[in-house]
Amino acid sequence: MHKQKGFIMKQLIIASISAIAVATGLHAQAQPIPIERLQNQQGTTISGTVRSIVGNEFVLSDGTGEVIVDAGPRWYHTVNISEGEQVTVVGEYDDDDFDAFQITRESGEVIVIRSGPGRPPWAGGPNRRN
Repeated sequence: MHKQKGFIMKQLIIASISAIAVATGLHAQAQPIPIERLQNQQGTTISGTVRSIVGNEFVLSDGTGEVIVDAGPRWYHTVNISEGEQVTVVGEYDDDDFDAFQITRESGEVIVIRSGPGRPPWAGGPNRRN
């Protein structure tokens, strides 16, 4: 009974995440692309193991390559990712790093970094005026 409840909760979470992704325009590709084949494009999905972390940036490895994932500045929000964790990241690659829009943990928990491409909500610095 307990395992069945857990399975049902996981399915509800996945359905909720899918609905949020559709509503916010964050559409993950059906299959993550290998890191070695990243190109400059938006709405790309990658998946792998977190290898090292500095602030809100971490190295993600999928066996084909590694890329630095940028989850925004710590003064804006803190992303608590752990080394060794398996994650899937939707975002855009811009030649030297991968800008995260959302991070999905193996548990199904989704960390929304920003709503999509364009000017991030932290642009202008911590003392900006809206």
